[in-house]
Amino acid sequence: MPQKNQRKLSDWINFLTTAEIPVLKQTARNLEILKQDENNLNARSYANIVKNDPLMTVKLMRYMQKHKHRCQEHDVLEAEQIVLMLGLENTIRLIPATPLVEDVLGKSNRSALVYLLKTSHRANLAASYAFDWAVRLHDLHFADIRLAALLHDIAEILMWCFAPGEMLEIKQLQKKDKTLRSATAQEKIFGFPLNQLQHELAINWKLPELLITLMDDNSSKLQRVRNVILAVNLARHSANGWDDAALPDDYEEIAKLLHLQAGDIMTIVGANKQHENAEN
Repeated sequence: MPQKNQRKLSDWINFLTTAEIPVLKQTARNLEILKQDENNLNARSYANIVKNDPLMTVKLMRYMQKHKHRCQEHDVLEAEQIVLMLGLENTIRLIPATPLVEDVLGKSNRSALVYLLKTSHRANLAASYAFDWAVRLHDLHFADIRLAALLHDIAEILMWCFAPGEMLEIKQLQKKDKTLRSATAQEKIFGFPLNQLQHELAINWKLPELLITLMDDNSSKLQRVRNVILAVNLARHSANGWDDAALPDDYEEIAKLLHLQAGDIMTIVGANKQHENAEN
């Protein structure tokens, strides 16, 4: 990875374009179990495991984009479609579920591992929210919207893997100053915000144009992008507890998106149950 005194944005882009992306131990374990189960091993069952891990998902997509045929007219975003195009045996052989995040970080970075796992869990929550809302809005791109929400913070997850010390410094800055925005803290430590790194990576990896747009907060006027942003925000804020001060605004914005009331949104996302449980 880039040396500490050379960590420019371009260095990180170059590094992350060729670096072997690690995967979560649970993903590797589940895929290994599936490989032993010949009756259930197929493209769908394989993809169902992969798409719960943002790292394994982007690992699969990056390989596909790098090796796609020139005659391929349409971009493929779904993990199952990628597996079908590559062939299941080839996918398993060419894109192994290694190395493991836990091994990359090592025993000395347990705190970073905890934050990485929390961020990954948050990404899955955001993906679930975005998928549900897209279906409610009768958006035929619901699978793409789910994927965009899952990968919205992939740069953050990658930096927990490859720059755990700096990421912990950012956390400390934010603990000292609760009003400090993440992008500001990231720029102070890295010299650039992680959303900039992510956007440049997506372009460099030649990810599908639709996915790049859906992951771009600057396109928030588009309903689909708004869906992704609001899902990511809700997952991020609720991770701080269902009493987080930002949540009421989230409910109002989601209500506008879905043409409902804020109270309806609280019921849909389970916030009311969380409050009831806290009171009991």
